[in-house]
Amino acid sequence: MIIDCDPGVDDAVGLLLAFGSPELDLKAITTVGGNVPVEKTARNARIIRQVAGRDEVPVYAGAARPLVREPAGAGEFHGAEGLGDLAAVEPDAPVADGSAVDAIVRIVMEAEPRSVALAVMGPMTNVALALRAEPKLAERLGPVVVMGGARAEGGNITASAEFNIWADPDAAAEVFASGCEMVVFGLDATHQVRATEERIAAVEAVGNASADMAAAMLRFSQRIERTIVGWDAAPLHDPCTVAWLLKPGLFKLTPCRIEVETVSDLTRGHTAVEFRVEADKARHLWAVEADGQGVFDLIVERLGAAA
Repeated sequence: MIIDCDPGVDDAVGLLLAFGSPELDLKAITTVGGNVPVEKTARNARIIRQVAGRDEVPVYAGAARPLVREPAGAGEFHGAEGLGDLAAVEPDAPVADGSAVDAIVRIVMEAEPRSVALAVMGPMTNVALALRAEPKLAERLGPVVVMGGARAEGGNITASAEFNIWADPDAAAEVFASGCEMVVFGLDATHQVRATEERIAAVEAVGNASADMAAAMLRFSQRIERTIVGWDAAPLHDPCTVAWLLKPGLFKLTPCRIEVETVSDLTRGHTAVEFRVEADKARHLWAVEADGQGVFDLIVERLGAAA
C-alpha cells in the first residue's frame, strides 16, 4: 500500500498504526500540503517514521498547493508545526528522490493490477495529478481508501464541507469522477470514533515510543476539541482508512455515488452522497457506521507490538 497524507495529528496516529502492522507492505508515504504546508508534512512524516523505526519506507514530498486554489491550512487543530505540542526536529533521514506523483504512478504501474491500495488522509491533490499523468491508474489501483467528506454530520470547516475535501475540491471532484474504486470515511463515520479519556489512557499505558507519540497527539486533540468545538472527546478521522484495511468488519459501508461541489463558494467542497444507485455498479462505498471501541482496541494492539 501507499499512504498519501498531510501530517497532522490524526495522520500521525494513522501512520503509527500502519507502521505497527506487519501485514501491510508499505511501499511509500507521499505527502501533500494540507493541515500544514508541504515542507512540514514531509518533515513530519519522516519524524513519525523515525519514531516507529521504519526508515526503510521512503517518504516522497508532493504538491505544495491545490490544483487551482490558494492553500489553506488547519494549524489551529494540529499545531503550528502539525504535530500538536511536540517539538519539530529535523529527522535523520531525508526525503526520497523524486516526486510523490511520480512515485504513486511508478509503484502502481509496476505492480499487478489492483494489488496496491492507496490510503488518502489529506487533500487529494497528489492523487488527481497522478491520474492526470497516468489515467490507467484508475483501473489499476485497488482500492483508494479516503478520509474525507460529510453527509449527515455536516461539515467541520464550513456548514457542509469537511476539511480534506474543502482544501482541494477540484482534485477531489476529479478523483471521484475517475472511475477508481473508492471507500470513503467521512465525518458520518469518523465522528463515531472518539478519543475518550479511557481510550487515550489505554494508548498511554502501552509505554513505548510509538504509543507515547500517538497518545501525545490524542491529548493535544482532546484539548483543542474542548477549547474550540466544545466536545469532550475528539473524533479520530484519518486512522479509519488504515483500520478498515486491517479489519474491515469494524465498519459498515453503503454503495453510493459521490460528487463534489466546486462552483459555489458557499458550499465549496460539499460531498453529494447519493445512495440511490445500483449496488453492483457503484464505484464508491460510504462508511455509515464505525465501531469506535474496536478501532481503538486495534490501535492499542498494534502499537503494543511496535518496536
